[in-house]
Amino acid sequence: VQLQASGGGLVQAGGSLRLSCAASGRTFSSLSMGWFRQAPGKEREFVAAISWSGGRYYRDSVKGRFTISRDNAKNTAYLQMNSLKPEDTAVYFCAADPRDSSGTYYRRYGMDYWGKGTLVTVSS
Repeated sequence: VQLQASGGGLVQAGGSLRLSCAASGRTFSSLSMGWFRQAPGKEREFVAAISWSGGRYYRDSVKGRFTISRDNAKNTAYLQMNSLKPEDTAVYFCAADPRDSSGTYYRRYGMDYWGKGTLVTVSS
């Protein structure tokens, strides 16, 4: 599975960005998709996931601000990020997994396939 993330950039606090993740190499509708992030000097952390059956999961700090979605016809997953905060600054990674698991699982074990990250910088 190949994953290509895009959409990162510099935005002021309170602004919005939409990340996209284009997938290839496997039937997209059979993949659960996720977003993780890594801030400078910190470990990578789970942000959001959408399972292939449609379940959506978020880390607490982004609930109500971020929305994960998918378009199976376009083989693409999205992360709409609103009300961005400086603490959201990180490299965001798109990931995919064949399992139909929960946010707890993905938070703990990650996903099988990873793309290169895209940098999101939120200025105060």
